[in-house]
Formats: sequence, C-alpha cells, structure tokens
Amino acid sequence: MSISKRIVTIVFLTSIFLVFIVFAVSKKELKKPNIVFIMSDDHAFQAISAYNEKLIQTPNIDEIANQGIIYNKAFVTNSICAPSRAVILTGKFSHLNGVKGNSEVFDGSQQTLPKILQNNGYQTAIVGKWHLKSNPTGFDYWNVLPGQGDYYNPDFIKQGKDTIYKGYVTEIITDLSVNWLKNRNKNKPFFLMMHHKAPHRSWMPAIKNLGLFDEKEFPLPENFYDDYDGREALKTQMLTVKDHMDIRMDFKVPCNECDTGSVNFWAPGEYWRRLDRLSPEECQVWEDSYKKEETEFFQVKDDEAKYDQWKFRRYMEDYLRCIASVDESVGQVLNFLKENGLDENTIVVYTSDQGFYLGEHRLFDKRFMYEEAMRTPLMIKYPKEIKKETHSDLLVQNLDISPTLLDMAQVEIPADMQGNSLRKTWNKNPSEWRDAIYYHFYEKGWGVSRHYGIRTNRYKLIHFYDDVDFWELYDLKEDPSEMNNVYDEVSNEKIIAQLKTKLAKLQLQYNDADFEKN
Repeated sequence: MSISKRIVTIVFLTSIFLVFIVFAVSKKELKKPNIVFIMSDDHAFQAISAYNEKLIQTPNIDEIANQGIIYNKAFVTNSICAPSRAVILTGKFSHLNGVKGNSEVFDGSQQTLPKILQNNGYQTAIVGKWHLKSNPTGFDYWNVLPGQGDYYNPDFIKQGKDTIYKGYVTEIITDLSVNWLKNRNKNKPFFLMMHHKAPHRSWMPAIKNLGLFDEKEFPLPENFYDDYDGREALKTQMLTVKDHMDIRMDFKVPCNECDTGSVNFWAPGEYWRRLDRLSPEECQVWEDSYKKEETEFFQVKDDEAKYDQWKFRRYMEDYLRCIASVDESVGQVLNFLKENGLDENTIVVYTSDQGFYLGEHRLFDKRFMYEEAMRTPLMIKYPKEIKKETHSDLLVQNLDISPTLLDMAQVEIPADMQGNSLRKTWNKNPSEWRDAIYYHFYEKGWGVSRHYGIRTNRYKLIHFYDDVDFWELYDLKEDPSEMNNVYDEVSNEKIIAQLKTKLAKLQLQYNDADFEKN
C-alpha cells in the first residue's frame, strides 16, 4: 500500500473513531436523569436531624442532605395539604391551579409536571397519598390512598380499582414503590412520586415501633405557654396541644369512663374504626403498649403542669415513631438505587407538603404563616451536579419544584409556571434571586382566619383579613420565635411601608391582587 493510501486510510479511520467518540459523548450528555420525589405529610423540619438533633435521629433522610443540598429557608405558598400538592404539580399558586383548600377538587386536565415529563419520554408513577379528590393524571402507574388513607391494612385505589393491602401504610408505600422501580421499562428514564401518609394526624405508628421513645424526655418548647399577647388571630384558633387534642385519637387513651366535659372527644367513633383495621393479635399488642399511657393519664389529669407535660410527651412519642418508619423507608429506596447502579443518575428529593407545629406557641397542625408551618424541609441529591454537603440560605418555595425538575430533565419550563429553577442555587450564588416570598392561606376552619403576607430574610408582614382584620410584623433577626408583633411601633412605619409596597408587587406578579374583592 502506498504512503498516500495509508494516509487516506488513517484519516478515514480516525474520522470514524472521532465520530464514534462524539456520538458516545453526546449520547451520555443527553441521557436524562431519573427522578425520585419523596414527600411526607406534615413532617416538621424540627423533626429531621439534619435540621435539628434534639428530637430524633433520621440518618437516611440526612443522607440526602449530606450527599447533596439542604435548604434552610424553604417555604410553602399555602400551608395545607391539598393546596401544597397542587402547587408542586403545577408550579402555580393556589388561586391559579384551583385548589385553595382541602375541599376543592383538583382539575386533572390542566398542565402538570408528570404530564410534561411523560410527554418527554419519562415513565411516570405515583404511590401513596394523593389527596386531591380527582384521579391522578399524567402517570403510567398510580396506586394511591383514598382521601387521607389509613395507617393499618389500608385501602388503595390502583389504576382506579380498589385494593386492600395487609401491613403498615409506610412499609406498603415503600414496597409498592420499589416493586415499580424493579419492573419499570428499563429503556426510559423514570419519575416516581412516593408520597407518605405519615406523620399525619393521628400519628399511628408501626406496631413494631410502639415502644420507641418510651424512655426519652421531651422538654416543653420555650413558648409552649404563649399567651398570644398582641396577636389577635392566634386567640381564636382551636389547634393547641394543651386544650384541643383528642384523648382517644391523639393520646391513644380509650377513656371509656371519662367525664365528657373534662376531655376532648373530637371524633369518638373514628378511634375505634381505625383500631378495627388491626388483627386481633396486633390489637392486643396495641392495647398492651398503651396501657401505661392510660394509667399515667389518670395519675396526672388533675395536675395541670404534669398533665400538660404528659400531653406533649404523648404527642411527640407517636409523631416521632411515625417518622422513624419514614426514615427507614427512605433508606430502603436509597439502597435500591445504589444496589442497582441508579444512584449516580437519579435525582432524589425529600420534602414535606408543609411544616408542622411541635408545641411551639402551644400549637400542633399548620395553616398559619408562622415559621413552623410555613417552613418545610427540602433537600436534593444528584451526584452528577450537586456537590456534597451544600447548604443554601436562599428563600425558596415548593413553587420552585416543578421548574427545577423540568430544568434538570432537559425539558423546557412552561412560561406560565410561577416558580424558579433551583439549579441556580447550587451551580453558583445567583445575584438575581428573589429577596421575598409570598404566602396566602385561603381555607376556613379550626378558628384560623384567612391571611396573606410577605417574608424577607429579616421581616415577616402578615394580614389577617377575614374573621379577624389584623396586621402583624415580626423582626426575625431579633425575634426568630415570632413572639412580639411590632406592627404598631412607630419606629417600624418605614419598613412597613416598604414591605407593603413589595407585597403589592408580588400580588401583581402572581396575579393575586384582587382576591379581597371576590
């Protein structure tokens, strides 16, 4: 072979080799990430050890934060279950997605995150709590709890058909999710929404965990005896650990011979209905486990200080027992991804549908714009892009979840989504990021007045506008526990004017400016 022919051959082979390399690299670059979105119900950030180690250790949930980014200032737009879920699905505020409260039916025909991903080559699934009254849309597979669902031997709706599973709901949701991952279409990227019922009220733990935390002491929060001075809206609510929890459902004391005027029976028949789902053997373990609590109740019920401490401890024991199962579930999913070589190319998100009070201001539940309810845990792991142990103090919201996941999936973000992609927050320190967030709670009930407001890094301005017409201002730097409403202090007139101007701009930006006229 002549030298010229050899040169031509070498050039040709080199070209083929380079084309192959470019094609391989391009294919690798275009490979879409898998997504596992894990959301619990009413999981307070205070009850995750990555945020606070005083109450419980959650090593598996912490692993997501340790291997990725944890947001210290993540908030919801509306602290109530169904609205929060609708915001996550649509990337739009409640007044635009149609779910302002738990009574509304979600319009499944509208644009949603799973639909967009499904149309862009993803295999999609949701398992667990749905709580939006309509059937899920945009999912290749769905197997969800009807309504709130049950903790023990729960009913599910699988692709529209009723199914009953034996066992504990958190473990069932985990097994169903992992089984779907095992049997998915291996030729497609996947998007799995794993939605836990726990730790929603009435905090019924796995039978195996009924003895957890029996020996642990739970000191009352410093503001447990908050007198609500200067905060008129808090004076009308009916959501305190001290005065409004149910003796049966919440504290697990049958109280068959109690004076109905001395204890709360919020839903007397519901307690027995839920226990009826247990087998006789499980029911015996339950009764044996809670016998101590019933004995203690009669010992402390006439001593206010001891009774208050007992109520708070009972709340914490069962609430945290439920979280222990959620943490175990997260560990199982993370292990599956790792064992099957999926962890490097899978985005894992952990969050809650909102925050929750753990005795702060005397409260349990959510709804209010105060920090414990408005703030939600949020952490994201994606080894290909997010550095380990990244922390962010930027103001982010559940409104940002859909745009973020679409951005990471290399899918165009619809212009009408109102959130921002969080990719900016870990790729660099963005100079153009929001300096304030908007909140609006629409639902009526439990003595909570409707309200809206604005939160910046330092200040929070709230307007209660329905049953109570009242303004509140908090300086979060000086008063992080929100005990002192300083709205009426003359020295704050300038900052109030600035906040109201910014609030009005946000209401225009999010198309929520005329709601009080409706």
